Amino acid sequence: MVHLILYRFIALIGFVLLLPVLSIMYIIVRLDSKGSFIFKQKRAGRGKKPFTLYKIRTMVSDAERLKTEVKRLNEADGPVFKIRHDPRYTRVGKFLSHSGLDELPQLMNVVKGDMSLVGPRPLPMNEAKLVPKRFQARFSVLPGMTSEWVVQGAHRLSFVKWMKLDMDYVRNHSLMKDASIMFQTIVSLLKNIL
Repeated sequence: MVHLILYRFIALIGFVLLLPVLSIMYIIVRLDSKGSFIFKQKRAGRGKKPFTLYKIRTMVSDAERLKTEVKRLNEADGPVFKIRHDPRYTRVGKFLSHSGLDELPQLMNVVKGDMSLVGPRPLPMNEAKLVPKRFQARFSVLPGMTSEWVVQGAHRLSFVKWMKLDMDYVRNHSLMKDASIMFQTIVSLLKNIL
């Protein structure tokens, strides 16, 4: 419990410090394509309780409607939808998504208590319903902005490997493990940007 309060405080400080960066990204995203700066989507939180996740919009404004048209391109092998080079990305959006910068608004999800800095990545509600029973424990903790799945390569891993990493996190999470995952995430983020 104490670590979640600490994470909320860190997220608030991080959000305030990153406001100039977010302001620049706001201008770039709005100049690049039509639509809102923030993309909101219902995701499954702890206990599968729905919450609104915030991301910087990386796709065309009607991307959700176009999902059926690109469903055949799905690269994920489980009940999830992932396309590394999704044709719905905007020019700027592809960079933001692949670098991980699009996730920065989730600092506010952490401040609100919907998410943690580290934990299983939150799934859209329809995908969360399809997760097999043996992996349901992943929903027993707050979802995170980053996870072991993210630092190990995300899109390159199978669905089962992803779920096993989440289950391992649920069983063995600690402040030290979280610190290690956060450090690896920051290093990866910097590599992707530079």
